[in-house]
Amino acid sequence: MDIAARLLLNTEVTRRVLVAFLRQELERFDFRKAVLNLSGGVDSSLACFLTAEAIGPENVLALLLPYRTSTPDSTEHAHQVITLTGVRSKTVDITPMVDPYLERDPEMSDIRRGNVMARMRMIILYDHSVVWNGLPIGTSNKTELLLGYGTIFGDMASAINPLGDLYKTQVRQMARAVGVPEAIIQKPPSADLWVGQTDEGELGFTYAEVDKLLYLLVDERYTREEVIAAGFDARFVDTVMRKMRASQFKRMPPVIAKVSRRDVGHDFLYPRDWGT
Repeated sequence: MDIAARLLLNTEVTRRVLVAFLRQELERFDFRKAVLNLSGGVDSSLACFLTAEAIGPENVLALLLPYRTSTPDSTEHAHQVITLTGVRSKTVDITPMVDPYLERDPEMSDIRRGNVMARMRMIILYDHSVVWNGLPIGTSNKTELLLGYGTIFGDMASAINPLGDLYKTQVRQMARAVGVPEAIIQKPPSADLWVGQTDEGELGFTYAEVDKLLYLLVDERYTREEVIAAGFDARFVDTVMRKMRASQFKRMPPVIAKVSRRDVGHDFLYPRDWGT
């Protein structure tokens, strides 16, 4: 079974679908502008290219939100994307906002520190969504969402997300198709939350490996036994499935206790619930 071949996209069709999705959802919520955090990584770069194509670069605000330990190439790559797309941009150094809180607990772990930075960036994103009158665009891909690899109310927060049904390997395919610089596509994925941090180093496996497994588990609905029979190591399978189960709360709104006939989240879900 060539799972990698099944993950190959028709990039031309997918591009049209994602651009139309962005345009339609913005119109649905009565927005003409969008704002996103541009880290210089492949995910946010692709989101920026797609959003600029959907609504015009003059209507897109890209926020660069470095911390003092951020790598210089992150900013350089972000500026390359800004130049290529023509979007508006603004840089806000989060160091003076983050450090006073981090200094309250010198023993704070890297995970906690990273979560603080991610949530500070989202505070700035949503604040500028008001200033810019633009809808916040998400940059989390399907692999990250399924593994819970992100900060809830941090980098996982957004109003609409064009990348959420693309595995990481598919994000790279789309990035190449829309013209994201190859240096951005090829560099090791990183949330740039602390020195030397990489996604794959933190996860303990590569995106290429886990995307194949996730495709079978999610898209093809294979059982644990079936993916092991397909050649995946049992410990790897159990690790991934455990991450998926433990992070379900990150992929959904807060669960509401139902005490009425029609509660938000179970019954009141769609525009038709307004009678439209």
